[in-house]
Amino acid sequence: MARYQYDIGILGGGSAGLTVAAGGARFGAKTILIEKSGKLGGDCLHYGCVPSKTLIRSAQIWADARRSAEFGLPEAVLPPVDIEKVMERVREVIASIQPHDSPERFCSLGVETRFGDASFNDPHTVSLNGEEISAKNWVIATGSRPAIPPVEGLEEVDFLTNETIFGIKKLPGKLLILGGGPIGIEFAQAFSSLGSEVTIVEFMDTIMPREDKPISDALAVLLRSGGVELLTATAAQTARREGEKVVLSIAPSKGGEPREISGDELLVATGRRPNIEGLSLEKAGVAYTRKGITINSRTRTSAKHIYACGDVTGEMNFTHVAGYHGSTALTNIVLHLPKKLDYSKVPWCIYTSPEVAGVGLSEREATEKGIKYRLLEEKFSQNDRALAEGEESGFVRIIASPKGHVLGARIVGANAGELIHEWVIAMNAKLKLSTIAGTVHTYPTLSEISKRVSGSFYEDALFGKRTRWLLRLLFKFQGRACYPPDKG
Repeated sequence: MARYQYDIGILGGGSAGLTVAAGGARFGAKTILIEKSGKLGGDCLHYGCVPSKTLIRSAQIWADARRSAEFGLPEAVLPPVDIEKVMERVREVIASIQPHDSPERFCSLGVETRFGDASFNDPHTVSLNGEEISAKNWVIATGSRPAIPPVEGLEEVDFLTNETIFGIKKLPGKLLILGGGPIGIEFAQAFSSLGSEVTIVEFMDTIMPREDKPISDALAVLLRSGGVELLTATAAQTARREGEKVVLSIAPSKGGEPREISGDELLVATGRRPNIEGLSLEKAGVAYTRKGITINSRTRTSAKHIYACGDVTGEMNFTHVAGYHGSTALTNIVLHLPKKLDYSKVPWCIYTSPEVAGVGLSEREATEKGIKYRLLEEKFSQNDRALAEGEESGFVRIIASPKGHVLGARIVGANAGELIHEWVIAMNAKLKLSTIAGTVHTYPTLSEISKRVSGSFYEDALFGKRTRWLLRLLFKFQGRACYPPDKG
């Protein structure tokens, strides 16, 4: 008789938990998946990636319609947006994906699914709905929720978060947003495009303060050009309701006179906090901090048979990272192979219009680490397809080693989230820029910008005076055939 009821027990039915569950069962491990809410899919499917990108798509179409005259078309006169219809489409998209993340599908793979609040009784056993369930290995993937800042009066204000904003019935005339991170930025542009006045209140001096200044500056210009008001280096001090309005008292974050701003709705987007309450982690011997559950490079916790994945660890809160955590944990648990996490080649994307994406080192990080590098840059305005599409704003910045290996990439421009993957592959395969520069890219495509910026690494060596002198000596080349007129 087996010592434990299951080989693998999983707490949390989001991206990380589903990855472990599907893989574990297919490998032949007896697997149980326990989810607190009444449905699988996690924050990404119900409150994050899927609904937000669906909303963003509607907003982009509306914004493009306003640009009709730029493309030689009659200027469009647009009626007000019915936000309920927009949110109805959001729900339809979620519903179309839900069957993929359903107990029935996972049962077909061999996974048992239960719903309810689970907590540890001991390192191998949890209590669920009055029943004890034991497993040889546990994976904690309970995700995160919005972090609410300590602003006086905020709890008495009926504010929105990413979990509630998709339920609104009326488009806000004015939307206030606390937080200038990815979530706040994406919602700001989307609602501005749909017709709301939007103000972002950000405590730090810039939005996206961890990024290089050209990136955060480009985002700021992008948002302001779309009508979003940015109040950086600004702290929210108090919040209150006055009738149907939300009133925020704000002041410079480094000290100064307060003033008040008001709006119809307030969205709080000031980060995430891990869902660890009620798990009784102490009984399992699992160490954690305010940031989340502490893991090593194999996603293992302080209890060697218990792993933690995704947002609950507080490490790179992205759905694709949660899936990466899950596959890493699965490899260690089932195959007993020492697979380790490596965040240096994990990409990210902010889904504004145009998008912002990155992978690897930023210029600032390379400088701080004392790494020698060359900075290469190419503008979208030099790309024929971008001009044809009316998407000429933006640029690619590449951090390259002196020998031509890719250390990092940043893209601000149309389809940046797709274009970044050429650079992700280059970094993972340890390709040199010469490989990308020598690869034939379809014309006309936005991806040609990657070929062009790669080629710029070799321009001085290929087309410099020394090369021309040598070729003239060997092959008797005659030199220039044309000189521009003397402007003097």
